[in-house]
Amino acid sequence: MTIRKTILSAALLTVIAAPAFAAPHERNAFIHDYDANHDGEVTQAEFDAGRTARFKATDTNGDGWVSEAEYLAEYEVRLDAKLAKSDAPAEDKLAIRQREVRQTHVRFGALDKDKDAKMTKAEYDASGARAFAQQDKDKNGKITNADAVVEKAEATTKPAAN
Repeated sequence: MTIRKTILSAALLTVIAAPAFAAPHERNAFIHDYDANHDGEVTQAEFDAGRTARFKATDTNGDGWVSEAEYLAEYEVRLDAKLAKSDAPAEDKLAIRQREVRQTHVRFGALDKDKDAKMTKAEYDASGARAFAQQDKDKNGKITNADAVVEKAEATTKPAAN
């Protein structure tokens, strides 16, 4: 295989695999991560409880805020578990891991609104509230696959961008 084909294959894999390893903002990943009672929907209460538990687990020293190192360490555990289940070649897994770790630093910077190198629970909760609102397309206080129907309808009614 030529170098060009190798690079193109790696780029294609990166594009295809990116959603699988991103933060759970895709609906299926969102439901998988936060549906505590496994009924196919995520209520606001389930989401809030899951986010609170994740924040507490991420704040490993219990000081009430999350450092970038703590944030990265928590994500690396989840990322490595997902990569371990992947049948991608080792070099592709390494590229995915490196890209995701870089993106984790970017996410931390975006979440740390006051730029004090400490992600507070309030900053973390604000991000979660935005994510929940974005997923709850029918605005009924729960995330289900039915939200995809609303999203599809919204997409078909928007004028095409020129």
